[in-house]
Amino acid sequence: MKPVACIFCDIVAGRAPAAWVARSGVAVALVDPRRAQAGHVLVIPTRHVERFHELDDASAGGMMSLAVRVAAALQVTFDPEGLSLWQSNGAAAGQEVPHVHLHLMPRTRGDGLLQVYPGTVPPPDAGLAERERVAARLRAALGDH
Repeated sequence: MKPVACIFCDIVAGRAPAAWVARSGVAVALVDPRRAQAGHVLVIPTRHVERFHELDDASAGGMMSLAVRVAAALQVTFDPEGLSLWQSNGAAAGQEVPHVHLHLMPRTRGDGLLQVYPGTVPPPDAGLAERERVAARLRAALGDH
């Protein structure tokens, strides 16, 4: 079976160009070529993994450790008013490249980026009973009854 082409794997292997920010043993950081703000950086695992929940502990930890270092560098370099981190899994969530990647986006007030809730008002609180039902289902899936 022929492996699926992956631009991030090509970047990690040096077969495609990238503006490198940092490298660690399990993750790399590079400037996103389609940036909405200066300093928009992607942190990706060096091993091909499509979705976040499929990461092994070492890759997940390495990605987050590198993201913290890059976030500190973004703060020193750009002094943004804020910083958003986001990661999308699957087309329904907006994932365009089927290789895990964490976005670090410097923010300014009113920049109009990454609105969490559609419209202007967050949805109403689901209530503690409903939140507890969801938590119980997740604990069961984790094996933490």
